[in-house]
Amino acid sequence: MGSRAAVHEPEAHPMGFVRRYIFSQDHKIIGLQYLMTSLVMAAVGGILAMLIRMQLGWPGHQWGLVRWLFPGGFTDAGVMKPDFYLAVVTMHGTIMIFFVLTTALSGGFGNFLIPLTIGARDMAFPFMNMLSYWLYPPAILVLLAAFVVAGGAPNSGWTAYPPLSALPQAAPGSGLGQTLWLVSLGILIVAFLFGSLNYITTVLQLRTRGMSMTRLPLVTWAQFITAVLMLLSFPVLLAAVIMLLFDRHAGTSFFVPSGLVVGGQLLTHQGGNPLLWQHLFWFLGHPEVYVLILPPMGIVSEVLAVHGRKPIFGYRAMVLSMGAIAFLSFVVWGHHMFTSGMNPLVGTAFMVTTLAIAIPSAVKTFNWLATLWRARIRFTSAMLFAIGFVSLFVTGGLTGLFLGSPAVDTYFQDTFFVVAHFHFVMASAALFGLFAGLYHWFPKMFGRMMNERLGRIHFWLTFAGIYATFFPMHFLGLAGEPRRYYSPQMYEFLRPLQPLNVVVSLASFGLGLAQLIFVANFAYSLVRGPRASRNPWQANTLEWQAPSPPPHGNWGRELPVVYRWPYDYSLPDAAEDYVPQTAPAPVPAVAGGAPEGPPPAREGDP
Repeated sequence: MGSRAAVHEPEAHPMGFVRRYIFSQDHKIIGLQYLMTSLVMAAVGGILAMLIRMQLGWPGHQWGLVRWLFPGGFTDAGVMKPDFYLAVVTMHGTIMIFFVLTTALSGGFGNFLIPLTIGARDMAFPFMNMLSYWLYPPAILVLLAAFVVAGGAPNSGWTAYPPLSALPQAAPGSGLGQTLWLVSLGILIVAFLFGSLNYITTVLQLRTRGMSMTRLPLVTWAQFITAVLMLLSFPVLLAAVIMLLFDRHAGTSFFVPSGLVVGGQLLTHQGGNPLLWQHLFWFLGHPEVYVLILPPMGIVSEVLAVHGRKPIFGYRAMVLSMGAIAFLSFVVWGHHMFTSGMNPLVGTAFMVTTLAIAIPSAVKTFNWLATLWRARIRFTSAMLFAIGFVSLFVTGGLTGLFLGSPAVDTYFQDTFFVVAHFHFVMASAALFGLFAGLYHWFPKMFGRMMNERLGRIHFWLTFAGIYATFFPMHFLGLAGEPRRYYSPQMYEFLRPLQPLNVVVSLASFGLGLAQLIFVANFAYSLVRGPRASRNPWQANTLEWQAPSPPPHGNWGRELPVVYRWPYDYSLPDAAEDYVPQTAPAPVPAVAGGAPEGPPPAREGDP
């Protein structure tokens, strides 16, 4: 490691602008590239969400100005076309799940934080890391190109169920737009696999002296377990994507059944089964839920401890819970298919595994609450978003208990109740984790502080906007309003629900406008924010021992040495209310902590 330290001295590698900031192999720059690109994609996904709510709030309304922005998506009179609405729904889900939350939380925070929090200079494979990011922009371009090709973007939903996605003639968006969707997803999955391999190797091989696995911060544990999830689940979806491309263009019939008639024509496909796609998709799809939620869990654990000035409660239980959630996520995919004709015994087995995942989730929730109990809370923007995450996670988790039961799910599975559930537990909670992380690590990323007053305003408007938008959807679902339908006025029994749809749409517009406060705060603070000190939050983990922002190579000639776990806050015998991991004082016993002895020498240490 001594030789590696010398090689990575920044003075030894002067680089031009392109190598340093564009085709960079520095994990911090790559992390920021992921984050900034994801934020741009979040704006795209957010605009699509506004289009959805425009249609559902005022179906049949003539949108003169918007028609000029999306000329192919509206009639000459300015009314949104049904196929464009379904394309917008498909692309909104795809972008927000794969191109925003996955890339920002794993690609962004994982890249930026893992080497810094374990005391390494960079990722194990920097070149592969650079390749991982540079597969991301081409995937975006291919995906967005679907909007402008003949037939438009796909309208098979973010799940791309066949035969709608397998037959180019099935619907307007099933042509070239669907092919571009599949190619884009395939490219992005390869990027994810490069990243996850890098994360796992880096955590296992490049931890600095004294950084045992039981001294890893929870945010690093979360990224490590998420990387394992991605490595094991995404190849299944990649295989499914390739098989679907073969069905579409090479005459195979993996997912297309015999005897299918489309447009009066009997298709030549035979022997396929669309349920095979559902099995393959959801084998990735449910672990993907935890790919999105485990990194925020790690971020929130970190923020609650730092801004609560209190050790995280139940460190080992938190790690084991994340491991249990990851394991169980591989045996619950069938609950997405309760209405597919599944044998009731198989459905019951999936119900048991689905409900079992509530146990480790509850352990984490109780530990967060125990951490907050009698804590000396600093109500910073990061802390508010972390507490908001816990609220949203609990709200969404409780509704998940209903959907885990086959009998109840049979009624709810295609209604807005499901939309409300996953927007609370997967989308909004993950978004709050993302904001908590951005407010917390912004000083380390950019060397400047964000405006706290604007941050708090942003939190309260977003928190209220989330509940005002998604909570009423539970009632829409209870009343039987289907999701993905072009107009809620298609059926007589849905028409009395229209005022509630208007309320939801107005709330969503307010929620969208609130994000402009964050954009303004982010942009202003990048340029004019007060200079950040090395450790503005008085935190213990290693990244706060590096300069803000850290230089190339992260550390000076010597790597930091770790002597303790990361949550020694408010120790009664300490001079200050925090003790960094690099402080070589004796480690007192802490309830729920992991006291350990002097740092063991690891193979390869200097």
